[in-house]
Amino acid sequence: MPELNILLKKIIRTGAGRNRHVMAMAGLTIAILLILAAVQIQANYHDLLYNKNNQDSIANFLVVNKTITDQNLGTTGLTDHEINDLRKQDFVESVGLLTPSHFKASIQSASDRFPFYTDIAFESVPQEFIDIASKDWKWDEHALFVPIIAPNMFLDFYNFQFSFSQGLPQLTQQVVKMIVFKINVYGPNGMVTLNGRVVGFSDRISSLLVPEEFMRWGNQFFARNQDRKPSRIIIKTKDPGNPQLSSYLKEKNLSADADKTRFSRYRKIVDMVVNISGVTGIILLLFALLVFTLFIQLTVASSKEDIQLLIILGISPSQLHRFLMKRFLPGILGIILFSFVLLGFLQFFVHQILSARGIHISVLPGKTTVFTAILIAVTIGWVTSRSIKKYIHFPLTKV
Repeated sequence: MPELNILLKKIIRTGAGRNRHVMAMAGLTIAILLILAAVQIQANYHDLLYNKNNQDSIANFLVVNKTITDQNLGTTGLTDHEINDLRKQDFVESVGLLTPSHFKASIQSASDRFPFYTDIAFESVPQEFIDIASKDWKWDEHALFVPIIAPNMFLDFYNFQFSFSQGLPQLTQQVVKMIVFKINVYGPNGMVTLNGRVVGFSDRISSLLVPEEFMRWGNQFFARNQDRKPSRIIIKTKDPGNPQLSSYLKEKNLSADADKTRFSRYRKIVDMVVNISGVTGIILLLFALLVFTLFIQLTVASSKEDIQLLIILGISPSQLHRFLMKRFLPGILGIILFSFVLLGFLQFFVHQILSARGIHISVLPGKTTVFTAILIAVTIGWVTSRSIKKYIHFPLTKV
């Protein structure tokens, strides 16, 4: 048997042609590397969008309201049907109502040393949509003060505009939290004054928030009208840049924070590029399989007469098949392993670069990439086996 293998090696090496062998293997390597890279890019893309470490607790919450036009002025409340339809959408995880105050209110400083007064409006929202954790976020009629969550933009406006025009001192968040304000609530039977205190600052919702208990109490006893339709809602979504979300809002004449949804147009381009890379990888793999199959055919066909002679002398086609599989298959598996290891190094390198910027992807190629590599190995092995079987069973020449 060793002598037979030596003889077969000489015959096949003579017929194969070294240049053709190198070209076939190079083409197969490039194609496998590209298809594995395309699969891993898809996995990384998914990580960038949905990995919890990459989720933005601010961007993933959108405040939605009707787009105001000349036709709907004064009728921008959201109906139950519109809210329920939004809840049913796949890109929406949960929906919360932003309940507005239907009563007049003002807020002022409790100290003459810090004169401040302005009319104000409040909103309330369910607890799970608030990004501030405070033990003081509760209220009843016997509470010492009304807790308030203010948007950071209000403090910026005060520090960099209002304080200069009024000759007032600039304030830090810690100082503001220590100040007790007077909240004046006006109703049909006169004015009620309560104490209020800011317990936190938020970037998620750009309005003054109070607990839902206070809002129900105020709207029940001080509301000027009975129109309780919410004009704004807040939605939680995994992907604020989802093109489907942007299209839905536009179709329903709804609007949200433009800074959070403007990336949807770029997402379409990125989606297209990623899909094209996958299709390109598949096409190149199919082309490489064709080239490699032709190489096998040429290798066997060029040694046709020698192989026929060996078969006449008693060498079975199964022996030739086993020899040729041992000749080609290890090289194929080596190419797949090399491509996978190279991709692993590239993935680790990209992971290090992105981690330094606070962006997280997996350190090593994902399960999908591993499965794809195994699938490619099985597919190429099957194609190689069929090609060899087909071309070692050619009919013998009649003498």
